[in-house]
Amino acid sequence: MATAVKKSSASTPAAETSPDAPVNIAVEAVSAPLAEVQETVRNVVEKSVVDTRDAYAKAKAAAEEATGALESSCATAAKGVLELNAKALEALRVNAEANFDFLKSVIGVKSVSEFVALQSEHVRKQAEAISAQAKEMSALGQKIATETAEPIKTQVVKTFKLAS
Repeated sequence: MATAVKKSSASTPAAETSPDAPVNIAVEAVSAPLAEVQETVRNVVEKSVVDTRDAYAKAKAAAEEATGALESSCATAAKGVLELNAKALEALRVNAEANFDFLKSVIGVKSVSEFVALQSEHVRKQAEAISAQAKEMSALGQKIATETAEPIKTQVVKTFKLAS
């Protein structure tokens, strides 16, 4: 039974003499391509992380710019509303003074025809004043709307240019 020929350890590597030699050879044969796959996956994941960080940075910058545009727009709108309110109060003051002047004039009226003439003149002047005030307020409203929308419009155009 001891007739099996033993290989000398000097002429063959130790791995081939061990009982696990075929397994070790198989593991080494699979390990090399597996290491390449792992390296490829690692490179892809690292590139994905870098790309994701870049995309996040761009999105964050765009969000900050959009926030700035909205803040600017809101500040412009608030300033415009104050200006519009001041204009409306001025128109109210002017109209009230015109009405008080009319009432003072009515007190001194001596005839119905004089009252009718005075009232007709007052109505004509008030219609002209109200028309002029409406034009001023309309122009101011359009100016405010344009100035308020401009930062947002600029940001939207900029965002779409970056996206394309």
